Amino acid sequence: MSTSQLVVQHLPYLRRYARALTGSQVAGDAYVAATLETLVNEPDTLGRSTNIKADLFRVFTRIWNSLSVNGRSEQVQHDLPAEVRLGQITPLPRQAFLLSCLEGFSEEDAAIILGVDVSEVRDLVDEAGRELAADMATEILIIEDEPLIAMDLEALVEGLGHNVIGVARTRTEAIKIAGEGKRPGLILADIQLADGSSGLDAVNDLLKTFEVPVIFITAYPERFLTGERPEPAFLIAKPFQPANVSAVISQALFFQQTARRREAKTA
Repeated sequence: MSTSQLVVQHLPYLRRYARALTGSQVAGDAYVAATLETLVNEPDTLGRSTNIKADLFRVFTRIWNSLSVNGRSEQVQHDLPAEVRLGQITPLPRQAFLLSCLEGFSEEDAAIILGVDVSEVRDLVDEAGRELAADMATEILIIEDEPLIAMDLEALVEGLGHNVIGVARTRTEAIKIAGEGKRPGLILADIQLADGSSGLDAVNDLLKTFEVPVIFITAYPERFLTGERPEPAFLIAKPFQPANVSAVISQALFFQQTARRREAKTA
């Protein structure tokens, strides 16, 4: 398989990572586009290693960090609204956290991607966990038709300190729970539901009356990372690992909390 084919194979996962890192489809995809442009203009950037995926993420990381470090957020504020917020926190721990917990890179590969040593990766992941977990407990609505998966999700989020206000198996049940005055602070939604209805449609119905972060769970994340239509910013692949769910929940709530603080300052 050629290098270009390998890059295409790993591209959906780079887009997932970029969106989790920036909290935005537009922002994440813009950084991925910049990465691809770099690869076209500098084909030797990937190096000669056999780990094309790690090399691809390393090039992306170089671009993302250079924009933040150089303080050029004002140049991309319109197209990359998350960049200003990201510049105000410690980005390196969050990158290590997502590379390890969401994308499943080994400590050695994460160290190569970030340009640090393995011991520092461990310290960064621990730091990010403390930073992202602080003061983020919220009410969560789970939309999932598989009982065992729903139970696993419920136990997981409650273990993180959140409260589950309800578990819906269909679009109708999700709307009913929200209509009973149980407004969630976060939604975890499967895409294919028990009665053939769509979790995407259920979420779109709910977001007509309130705005909260949504994490979609699907066995086929690549189908929703094509760039052909508005797409979810946060995706978890089935079967999922608890660390993946924890990482993405932390990211989604981090951006929600940051946005609220910014609104309070401007009010």
